[in-house]
Amino acid sequence: MKTGSIGCRNSRQRRGSALTAHLLCVTALAVSLVASAMQPSMADEHGPSHSPANASPLVQKVREATGRYKDINTALAEGWIQATPCVSGPNDGAMGIHFLKPERLHDGMLKAEEPEMLIYEPRTGGTFRLVAVEYLVLASEWAARNGPGVAPSVDGHLANFVPEPNRYALPALYEMHVWAWEDNPNGSFADWNSRVSCDRQAAPR
Repeated sequence: MKTGSIGCRNSRQRRGSALTAHLLCVTALAVSLVASAMQPSMADEHGPSHSPANASPLVQKVREATGRYKDINTALAEGWIQATPCVSGPNDGAMGIHFLKPERLHDGMLKAEEPEMLIYEPRTGGTFRLVAVEYLVLASEWAARNGPGVAPSVDGHLANFVPEPNRYALPALYEMHVWAWEDNPNGSFADWNSRVSCDRQAAPR
């Protein structure tokens, strides 16, 4: 999860809970956006989607596991919570708005069918369009569960290492995006997607 400075730097707690504290702090900042977006129209506008051509088996698996979350109301009803505002790229493109499944943090695992985050692109009228998922695991928790010499991966695709200290004020972690619902010219597992934009994100109230 690539985020900029979002005003939660003082949420420093024990290393084991730092990620949860940081993400929940961001969630608090975004409550007004979620409240304004929870409308019936949410389920109606997914916008044009360019599904990846010749998708890998992992992309297909993600689609099967997350297809019901095209309707964001389904995700909210199942306990997904907004963790970030819309995340724009440093030069081009964006990721989108990250929604977190809290109980999947701190398990020290990466499961193809159980991503830690869903990523939505904001659309007109306060609606969201599902574009990707993100897998995330703390490096210390991965090592404790898997032992030395085991590289974090999802179905054979290596996750990216984000060392500490980092711009997110989080412990070292591994992460990987899968653009299962929007084609990415940079590749299905790249961080940034030039087809995704934050231009239509609703302003906080």
